[in-house]
Amino acid sequence: MSMRKSESVPKRLLALGIVAIVLFGALSSRMWYLQAVGSRDVEEVIGKVRTRTIKLIPERGRIFDSAGRVMADNKRTLVVTIDRDVVRKPAERLAMAQRLSGPLNVPIETLLERMQDERYGPFESIPLREDVSEDTALFLIERVEDYRGIFVREEWRRSYPYGALAGHVLGYLGAILKGNLAYYKSLGYDPNERVGQYGVEEAYETALRGKPGFIRYEVDAVGKILGLIERVEPIAGNDLQLSIDLTVQQFAEQALETQLLVRQRVEAGQVRLPDGTLDPLYPEVNFYKAPAGSVVVMNHNSGRVIAMASYPRFDVRWFGGGLPKDKFSQLFPQTDDPDKSILVNRAISGRYNVGSSFKPLVAYAALNTGQLPGADEYTFDDRGTYKLQSIPEDRCQQGVKCVFRNSICRATGAPCRYGTVDVESALAVSSDTFFYKIGEQILTERGYAPILENEVRQFGLGSPTNIDLPYEYAGTIPSKALKKRLADIGAISQESGEAYYVGDQVLFSIGQGLLSVTPLQMTQAFAVIANGGRVYEPKVGFALLAPGTRDSRPGIVDFGSTEVVKRLVSIKPTRRISMTSAIRTPIVKGMARVITGPGVNFDYYHKATGENIFRGYNYGKLPIAGKTGTAQGLGNLPWNDSSAFGAFSLDGSQPYTVYAYLEKAGYGSQAAAPVVKCLFTALAGDYRYDQVLPADPLDKASFAVAPTSSLRNPLCLVGGASDTRE
Repeated sequence: MSMRKSESVPKRLLALGIVAIVLFGALSSRMWYLQAVGSRDVEEVIGKVRTRTIKLIPERGRIFDSAGRVMADNKRTLVVTIDRDVVRKPAERLAMAQRLSGPLNVPIETLLERMQDERYGPFESIPLREDVSEDTALFLIERVEDYRGIFVREEWRRSYPYGALAGHVLGYLGAILKGNLAYYKSLGYDPNERVGQYGVEEAYETALRGKPGFIRYEVDAVGKILGLIERVEPIAGNDLQLSIDLTVQQFAEQALETQLLVRQRVEAGQVRLPDGTLDPLYPEVNFYKAPAGSVVVMNHNSGRVIAMASYPRFDVRWFGGGLPKDKFSQLFPQTDDPDKSILVNRAISGRYNVGSSFKPLVAYAALNTGQLPGADEYTFDDRGTYKLQSIPEDRCQQGVKCVFRNSICRATGAPCRYGTVDVESALAVSSDTFFYKIGEQILTERGYAPILENEVRQFGLGSPTNIDLPYEYAGTIPSKALKKRLADIGAISQESGEAYYVGDQVLFSIGQGLLSVTPLQMTQAFAVIANGGRVYEPKVGFALLAPGTRDSRPGIVDFGSTEVVKRLVSIKPTRRISMTSAIRTPIVKGMARVITGPGVNFDYYHKATGENIFRGYNYGKLPIAGKTGTAQGLGNLPWNDSSAFGAFSLDGSQPYTVYAYLEKAGYGSQAAAPVVKCLFTALAGDYRYDQVLPADPLDKASFAVAPTSSLRNPLCLVGGASDTRE
């Protein structure tokens, strides 16, 4: 027994020895870590306590229009900040907030809230008040013992001299959203910096921002500056020259808004049943709602966007800060009604059927694929209706829609009959039946392959144009895959999504059905026809310039005083599509006849769809070709019809393409065509533009998101409409 006890003693001593060695080793490792590794962290903390680093925010690059007008400028401003370390404890926060409330003219509760802003790290300065006066800044700096940890730094505040003009293109700055904070911090942004949140301000954020600098001071325990350690100057951001011409931009906005207001006073008529009696569901006379629209002017030989108007407009200065939250929500209320959406650039985000303005692309598809026997010499006898040839008669009698008609002619109250038409005349009078036949047979005669889909995709439809603006909509091209996707998300019934029918294709051929495109995409597509097959990426940015472009006179810069850092518009197309003269000529001739006539003579003379509205237009000065379009709206009710019209110049020295879309404003010839007519009249030099002037000071008591913009002389909008729904 004693033997066992004597044997256990060495074992216990051995165990204790091992434990002692382990503990000693751990202690040694920790001491080594603190001396060799942790000392760097400790030294960093001590260094930050002994010093204060003030970030120097760079001056943001300015933005100019193509003529050098300053669209976005900067104003120096002073910001009062405080070190988080001196207000870490509740009692310290309260005491400091009470002392600062008077000098800063900020409520104590607001200051306390800002001092606890979790966006800022333990060694970051917290902004307490922006845009303080020089006197206030000097008062605080001279009393650093009473206001420990307070620093005043210089920043820049954005100013927009032209207010609402080109607001959807220009954009605005805003606070970094919580969800984007990590991203911007990774790029070296302070949490309180304002960043581009719309338009080119967002698209060119990193180029416009520049590179921050800093000043590092040595300070004592109360934050008093003892000396300058290091100063690194900030580097200003690049200036940005746009392709936008504010003269044309202002005119486009004026023409668009004026026409929409005119259309709101026009009766859309009543709904009648097939027997001619009034529909009891809609007995009253309705007016066009005409709530919104857009128009794009592009140079079709480069993709440069000269003007891009979207209505409703908004004054970008509302986003400069300083507004009560309830006032801002009243100006820009959240809504599910697309008619009331203000912060939407409809030129790039609008999702539209475009009606018959789509037909030139269908004509191209038919000619390019050899679908029409005899090509441009092919003719079709248009008797007002078209019966699908691929659907058996028994199915037609079982409820499948097999007969499609032309628009109703006012003279007869029946579907228009145009007689013998070819590609050229079918475009001129917008014969639906001619394109119904193409739509059906380009599908059924080619094994139901997506021929039409693939052909129109060449023009850029169904894909982003890659314009240098955020929130562009890619659009949709009718297809079997699209129908299935829409059925899967519940947008259409599961039964409807089972197959892609001939009826879908027929609607596709006249710009209706599942097709959705943006006005910019249609501008690009018309531009491809205009220039003979070259596809350019549209751009609103023309060039990034070296910082510090000098003014030649107030509000106008001298482009010769700076250098081009990067040219943003390419003179080379991104791609080319096949467009021989045999294909292009009948399409362009037909579109030219839309403007000038003649129409066709069958039963009686049918004018071309734009012939009336362009009567009096100086065609000899600036010849153009165009196409009307009317997109049928909800319930096929006339007041839900949306209006489309696109046109391009036939003069190579003035390579303009213009496309307008006016929502719920009536026929294409009635609403959109007059806007395009006004623009080409002005581009031809036959309209005296209003001078582009800086906006009046923003009235913060107003509830108008933008002042009214109207044509001084609206006579260019006047003209007769087509006698059909085009």
